[in-house]
Amino acid sequence: MLALLASLLAACGAAAAPPSAPSPLLGKPLPDFERRTVAGAAVGTRQARGRVVIVKFFAKYCEPCRRTLPAAERLHRDRPDVLLLGIAEDERQADVRETIATYGLTFPVVHDAGNVLSGRFRVRELPAVFVAGPDGTVRWAAGPEQDEQGLGLAVEAAAR
Repeated sequence: MLALLASLLAACGAAAAPPSAPSPLLGKPLPDFERRTVAGAAVGTRQARGRVVIVKFFAKYCEPCRRTLPAAERLHRDRPDVLLLGIAEDERQADVRETIATYGLTFPVVHDAGNVLSGRFRVRELPAVFVAGPDGTVRWAAGPEQDEQGLGLAVEAAAR
């Protein structure tokens, strides 16, 4: 559904990203990192150059995260050309695993146990989302007010 809406808007020439949330990362390179996912695979931002990348910060205790995680999963399934990386800010890895299971998340999720990545991305509230274009530049950021349509439009705009 999300991909269909974004495609229709793009065909009409209306695929401009919604206004971005303020972030010191806008217009700058996406911070490089490489970590192991909860499942054990290595993931990182550097090898994703040439693709649109979404970095989504969330936590089990975050009420708005519960609202946005299903949309993130749909986007991941609808847009295999986009790399979506989940960063879980929970204290316990058991909570991260529970969130992955509860929402059936299939995108890679990293447990940011010491909040190192949230510090590098200057995350102040959850959920936080960053969309980088194929050149690795952060083009859009969102916070708790993010909606499914806005994220889809930001991805379409970053892909151009």
